[in-house]
Amino acid sequence: MNGTHRAPGQRVAYLRVSSAGQNLARQLEAVGECDQTFTERQSGKSATDRPQLQALIRHVRRGDHVVVASMDRLARSVIDLNDIVQQITGDPAEHTEQHPRKGASVEFLKERLAFEPGHSDPMAAFQLNMMGAFAQFERELIRQRQAEGIAAAKKRGVYKGRPRSLDSDQIRAIRNATLADIPKAQIAREYGISRSTLYRYLDQPTPSL
Repeated sequence: MNGTHRAPGQRVAYLRVSSAGQNLARQLEAVGECDQTFTERQSGKSATDRPQLQALIRHVRRGDHVVVASMDRLARSVIDLNDIVQQITGDPAEHTEQHPRKGASVEFLKERLAFEPGHSDPMAAFQLNMMGAFAQFERELIRQRQAEGIAAAKKRGVYKGRPRSLDSDQIRAIRNATLADIPKAQIAREYGISRSTLYRYLDQPTPSL
């Protein structure tokens, strides 16, 4: 993707979902038309373990503009968020293989926050840290509530574990059932899955024969 003779000034998008079954439609709509799009389908815990993010950082150069639907798509911690923004916006004169500095700009669309090369605006840096910290805190609260809910459900004897997985034949069958106007609640009951899991399967690409 990283041609050596391309013109600068590209609009470059980074998209991420935590698993292959999740839908990218909202992020694609948010970032709009771009010259290059890098799509990650895995957890965002570590920046170094995300090959598409690393490919984006190698690709961008001075004059490019990176767009991300929201901060939590780029990083899961304040430390990672600051480090990645610094890699994208830092002075190319300080660039090394171990510490990239690409001189591009980056924009977080949901938060309406943008960082230009140099990243020297104290107020923007303050907002980045505050919003990143809040997002990290919110994720930790959600994780804690989930753990407490699972523990309470186990105590009551009603915890069912992870949603049941369907094979390709079953996925085709539920697609055919929806085309036949069978109520989705009925389909979900027959296959022992929740309606949210049913919709997730319907959003996936059609399995090959």
